[in-house]
Amino acid sequence: MKKETYKIFKRAFDVVAALGTLAIIWPVMLIAAIAIKLESKGPVVYRSKRVGQNYKIFGLLKFRTMSQNADKQMKVMKDLNQYKNESTASSELSECPFCKMLQRPCSPILINDNEKICENFYLMKKEREKASAFFKISNDPRVTRVGNFLRKTSIDELPQLINILNGDMSLIGNRPLPLYEAEKLTNDHDIERFNAPSGLTGLWQVTKRGKCSVSEKERIELDKTYAREWSLAMDFKILMKTFPSLLQEENV
Repeated sequence: MKKETYKIFKRAFDVVAALGTLAIIWPVMLIAAIAIKLESKGPVVYRSKRVGQNYKIFGLLKFRTMSQNADKQMKVMKDLNQYKNESTASSELSECPFCKMLQRPCSPILINDNEKICENFYLMKKEREKASAFFKISNDPRVTRVGNFLRKTSIDELPQLINILNGDMSLIGNRPLPLYEAEKLTNDHDIERFNAPSGLTGLWQVTKRGKCSVSEKERIELDKTYAREWSLAMDFKILMKTFPSLLQEENV
């Protein structure tokens, strides 16, 4: 099947699969929402700015698994970051890397302090105040007891079925990245990973889930592989591997 034809089929499958799954698992989502609300204060679902295919920025939905205001604790916990020793740090950006790659504005132009700046770059600069590199903590103390269960079972990802219906992402593809991570992958070697659809599950998840030795480089290379080779056959293989991988404890 040609890729252009498969794109249409893939979108149709996404809509049918998302609607069908929601019709079946809505009781699970309802129980999860009640459990989150009973355990701690804060919203049941939170929206996180993510960069998807072709640098599209959208609000990714997830069940809240951390204590309220957990994002404000990132600076004081940076020494626990699993990726802290990898060379992800970069100097302060002076221009939007997405605009530079596209050689045109990648998003609407805003006026900020009498300076013209694209909306994506404005959001990036805000995100840089929260973190400066890939941020992942093993046994994160900010995770609640209910949140820990939701993460291990991947129930926390279920609200993203709404993102799929909205067309923000696909069932299978590369995971959409937080802005502060995406801006570090705008070099000539890594930008390729944004050519692929964003997904709820993907090649990296089924290959490395449950393994603590996964590196940032491995994540990027797997994303680039999917961007080059995504097809009906590859998506089917990933889908078949997704269900057993959900039974593995995530520690990556």
